[in-house]
Amino acid sequence: MKHTFRILIFALVSSAALAQTKKPIVASDLMKIATTNQIQLSPDGTRAAMVVNRKAVKNDNEYYYTRHLYVVDVAGTTPPLQLTFGDKTDGQPQWSPDGKQLAFVRTDGERSQIWILPMNGGEAHAITKAEYGAGSPRWSPDGKKILFSTNIPFYAIEGKTPWTYERPARTQEDEPNFKKMKADEKKKTTTSPDGSLQDIRAWLAKNASESNPRVLNRQNLQGELNLQPDETFSHLYIKVVGSEDNAQSITSGFQDFTDAEWSPDGKRIICTSRVYKIHPDRELDSDLWMIDVESKTSREFLAWPGYSISNGIFSPDGAQILFAATSIANRHATQGQLAVVSSAGGQPQLITASLDRDVAGAVWSGDSKTVYFSAQSEGDIPLYSVPAKGGAITKLIGNDAGVNDFDVRGDKVVYALTETKNPWEVYVYSIKDKSNRALTRLNEDWMKERQVIFPKEYWITRPDGTKVQYWVMEPVGRKDGTKYPTILNIHGGPAAMWGPGIFSMWHEYQLENSWGYGVVYCNPRGSGGYGDKFKKGNFKDWGPSPSADILSTLDDAMKNNAWIDKDQLFIEGGSYAGYMVAWVIGHDNRFKAANAQRGVYELTTFMGEGNAFFLVPNDFGGYPWDAETKKLLDSESPYNYLKNINTPFLIIHGDQDLRTGVTQSEMLYKSLKILNKPVEYVRYPREGHELTRSGNPGRMMDHMLRVIEFFERYVKHPEPAPATVK
Repeated sequence: MKHTFRILIFALVSSAALAQTKKPIVASDLMKIATTNQIQLSPDGTRAAMVVNRKAVKNDNEYYYTRHLYVVDVAGTTPPLQLTFGDKTDGQPQWSPDGKQLAFVRTDGERSQIWILPMNGGEAHAITKAEYGAGSPRWSPDGKKILFSTNIPFYAIEGKTPWTYERPARTQEDEPNFKKMKADEKKKTTTSPDGSLQDIRAWLAKNASESNPRVLNRQNLQGELNLQPDETFSHLYIKVVGSEDNAQSITSGFQDFTDAEWSPDGKRIICTSRVYKIHPDRELDSDLWMIDVESKTSREFLAWPGYSISNGIFSPDGAQILFAATSIANRHATQGQLAVVSSAGGQPQLITASLDRDVAGAVWSGDSKTVYFSAQSEGDIPLYSVPAKGGAITKLIGNDAGVNDFDVRGDKVVYALTETKNPWEVYVYSIKDKSNRALTRLNEDWMKERQVIFPKEYWITRPDGTKVQYWVMEPVGRKDGTKYPTILNIHGGPAAMWGPGIFSMWHEYQLENSWGYGVVYCNPRGSGGYGDKFKKGNFKDWGPSPSADILSTLDDAMKNNAWIDKDQLFIEGGSYAGYMVAWVIGHDNRFKAANAQRGVYELTTFMGEGNAFFLVPNDFGGYPWDAETKKLLDSESPYNYLKNINTPFLIIHGDQDLRTGVTQSEMLYKSLKILNKPVEYVRYPREGHELTRSGNPGRMMDHMLRVIEFFERYVKHPEPAPATVK
């Protein structure tokens, strides 16, 4: 007994000593984090191809990403093998049916093309020279052809649009288009600012063809980083492998054909499409279409009243088609489901409705009897299975973790996983014996030297009965009896979800903990992962109820964690959470400092300048020119409460952020400055809305440290922050 006690004491001491030798997470650890996606198992299930994403830097300050193809041995007898190298971007790997070749997409400059890599040795080579680029390769079942898609500009498509061309006073035929005219036709056309009306129109068209100026006639004029004056339409082509002949188009016209997949016999192709009876910018839904490969004729296969449907996939036996279905009855915070239908047509059947979660991704089992899929749920992203004929849904993987990507062959699931102890690795799961085994060590090696903080989970019940989940992460080196500053970190969306299984905040949370801050985060009403009713819980209510949920979790966290210093609270968030930060500090003065990133602050202005403007009619039930809606938008806009803001405030935005719009941040900053409020403003060049998730790695680190530095001006740490101790 005494001997056992001594062993236990030795183990505890050794564990404590080991923890002390580990270093806290630092900002530059961002550069070490590697992730994978686009996992594809070989036809025999022995190998998995994937894309490995890393960050790199050269010349001390030129940060960039690398995306290369790797292959892993599912048996784990050999280490992962890197297949492609260099600064080009490689992705979308697809095995040939015999497993001897790998098709993939390589981006070199502005265009992407389809390449093939022999897996038994040899150089990769391009097989397409598509004028507008190529993507989404799919091998035919006999391995002789590759189906791919390309986005063709509006001006390069012949014929008349099936919808009324939305341009006042003139018709489409009146519009000279120099991008479309052949060289000899251009010579015959007189272009002059001083000629006839036709000459002037030709001169104006020539200028517009050079984007000087950009002429816009579409509703959805904002892209992510720039204006998008021209519509594009996705069309399908087939390339015979090994032939010098050009790829042959199998679709045409002013219609999109996307998500294309072969039938097992290679005679048909299922895809997503819809005839545009109105302008494509106004069409929100899609149907399933079928293409006969031999005749190259396409037809509508399934239109399901009440649903927008997409992403059809034939079952391996060819008898059924699995597809995604989203109800269109209420476009506010809709949830996607999976459904099946006979490949001969007929009445479709939902197979995931009983889960009441937003389904993402789906893979057939080899015997066509089971469907595997993932869905966000209560802070995790589990992997589920459901019988193809419908029935009980089973959770396979994903407690306090997130399945980011996966593929299935036989009884093996190869998947990428995020968990607190490791931000990203690839594993193989046996459906037969339920065993797990790691296939990669992308982050394991450097993580061995790092100290990580694990979140503690809590729930509260609000006065109206709504249950809200939240987590608390304590600062590195926390000592009992000592108070610590704490950051309330809020998620965006608003239909996003945070939790231990979500990768996007893994590094930021750990970095804040390493600087001596506690972190509290939650999923207020309106978040995904808790069912349809919860997700719709913020309809016409972006500010009051969700903010009350958020602040109530903070209050509860302080009751359950005596180390949280109620006099040293900080708040931050991006996108919808930028909105929420501004809303909270316009109604509550408890915070020492605040940071809002990429936010929306004045909803009427947002309606005009953001490409996510559809949130206004969807979430508030109307448009600013409707009197009742305008009244609601004003009452829900943080901008209208800025006189109440007294919290030191850091506002961050990207120069090219068109999802929320730069004017949002400029209005808020300028107005607060006029009122002599304590506010600062940071703008990042060449960054859009994804700054904090996929922005330039150098600017991502700058962003995190700039927020911490701002908070450090107003904080009083009980001792030096661990991250500052060398």
